[in-house]
Amino acid sequence: MAQQYRITLLPGDGIGPEIMAVAVDVLKVVGKKFDIQFEFTEALIGGAAIDATGEPLPAASLDICRNSDAVLLAAIGGYKWDSLPSHLRPEAGLLGLRAGLGLFANLRPAKILPQLIDASSLKREVVEGVDILVVRELTGGIYFGKPKGIFETETGEKRGVNTMAYTESEIERIGRVAFEAARKRGGKLCSVDKANVLEVSQLWRDRIIKLAQEFPDVELSHMYVDNAAMQLLRAPKQFDTIVTGNLFGDILSDAAAMLTGSIGMLPSASLGASNPGVFEPVHGSAPDIALQDKANPLAQVLSAAMMLRYGLNEPTAADDIEQGVLQVLQRGDRTGDIMSPGMNLLGCRAMGEALIQVLEAE
Repeated sequence: MAQQYRITLLPGDGIGPEIMAVAVDVLKVVGKKFDIQFEFTEALIGGAAIDATGEPLPAASLDICRNSDAVLLAAIGGYKWDSLPSHLRPEAGLLGLRAGLGLFANLRPAKILPQLIDASSLKREVVEGVDILVVRELTGGIYFGKPKGIFETETGEKRGVNTMAYTESEIERIGRVAFEAARKRGGKLCSVDKANVLEVSQLWRDRIIKLAQEFPDVELSHMYVDNAAMQLLRAPKQFDTIVTGNLFGDILSDAAAMLTGSIGMLPSASLGASNPGVFEPVHGSAPDIALQDKANPLAQVLSAAMMLRYGLNEPTAADDIEQGVLQVLQRGDRTGDIMSPGMNLLGCRAMGEALIQVLEAE
């Protein structure tokens, strides 16, 4: 009997609807191959939701997401809504979605695809073979710690305050996600902190070391964040899985992403304890090329593969999509953002059709 899953689609803004359409077509093809049935429900978020309802995340959209097995998100935002107050901007919808679903773990892979290796700004011998997963804590740390704000001192001078804080339970739950991810990958986990100067990082390191006793098959190492940033550029192949807090993860995941040379190829996953996860490309809504059939849909397609792997536990179907993407690139098919001399320039829809052709031929 076919496995059945309810998927909430959040196409969002800009190029979002175009790349989402490709990902849905790919999921339908893979579903037929592996006897998986998807029930897709579309909901509003971001600028599209603001235009329709006046708010970036309508309660109805959050309810639809909560009642699904996984959420596939495309992209939000655009110049049109930049002048709105912060709580009404499209980005507030994304933060509301993470909070509403309790998504505390962000998984950001940075994998060098052999066909795109020359797109990296680093030398081939440095980046060839890089395959890193950054596991970032998403709902704690300095972005959420209290007290926070701009206060006036006794002398009348203004003082900005943010508090970096983590509880033992917050550290343990993100650590567990990271250990389990490392176990599925190369079996190596590097915990990144600043334990030489920050008490919050001392607690982080203590709890990660204690948790490691439950994962004797995973090799644990530790690195200070400044050294980790340097090592990502100097010798990135030493890393397999990285776990770190919210601020450090925000910075390091972007640095790792650029090792690959093209942000248009990178997926991500945000996971919680019990609610469905959200799977989305790391690139933005690119309003300047929206509705022009120029977008690269592959990060969205690879986000659907992450959804299959981490959200639905369908690793064989995920592998199939990822291999299909490699084959399309091997054929020389490229969208504008990854184009190089001698390759075949395709639009968004044509890239999706090329990928489906490869998947159906397997």
